[in-house]
Amino acid sequence: MKRGPFNLSKIVKYLIYSDLIFYTGWGLISPIFAIFILDSITGGNAFVVGMAAGISLIVRSILRVPFGMYADKSQKVSYSFMLWGLLVSSLIPLGFIFSKTAMHIYLLQGLLGAMLGLSTAGWAGIFARHMDRGKESTEWGIDAVAVGLGPGIAAAIGGAVVTFFSFNFVFILVTIMGLVGTFLLTFIKKDILRSKKRKKKKRVNTPLEIRRLKKLRIP
Repeated sequence: MKRGPFNLSKIVKYLIYSDLIFYTGWGLISPIFAIFILDSITGGNAFVVGMAAGISLIVRSILRVPFGMYADKSQKVSYSFMLWGLLVSSLIPLGFIFSKTAMHIYLLQGLLGAMLGLSTAGWAGIFARHMDRGKESTEWGIDAVAVGLGPGIAAAIGGAVVTFFSFNFVFILVTIMGLVGTFLLTFIKKDILRSKKRKKKKRVNTPLEIRRLKKLRIP
C-alpha cells in the first residue's frame, strides 16, 4: 500500500525526530554563545568568538567527505558514525561549563566540528537509502523544516533562558536534548542493520524479450 506524502517510513521518521530534538537543543546556544565567551572566558573578545565559529565549520567541512566515503562501505558503519557522532557532540556543552580560556573553546569547537561531520556522514547515507521513491524532495524538505524551524524557535528563547537561569543551565539542557535525540536512534538500529541484507531483485526478461533473444540466437 502506497503511503501518503507525509506518512513516512519508520527509519526516516526517527531520523527526522532525532534531528529535530538534537539541533533544537543546539539552537538554544546560538544567541548566547558569543555573550558566554565575552563574559566567562579569559581574554574573550570578538576575535575568539569568530575563531570558535570558524574552527567548528572548517573542521566539519574538511572531514565531511572522507567520513562520507568511509560511511558508504556499509549500513553498520553509517549507523556507528551517526550514533557516536551525535553522542559525543551531545556531551560537548558540558565542556563549556568548565572552560576558562580561549584554547579550551577552540579544542571543544574542533571536536564538535569533527563529530558533526562524522554524524552527518552516517545520517545522510542512511536517510538517502531509506527515502520513499518519488518523495525524495518532500522528505528532505521535512527534515530541513525540522533542523530550521526547531532551532530557530530555540534561538528566539535561548536568551530568555539564560536571563532567568544561567549559561550552565542552558548547556546542561542542550546535553539532555542531544542525548534524547541520540537515544531515539537506538529504536531503529535493527531496522537499519537488517536492511543491508536485502538483495537486489534479479531482472526477469519479459516474454517478448525472450522471443526476440531466441530469434537473434542470443543465449
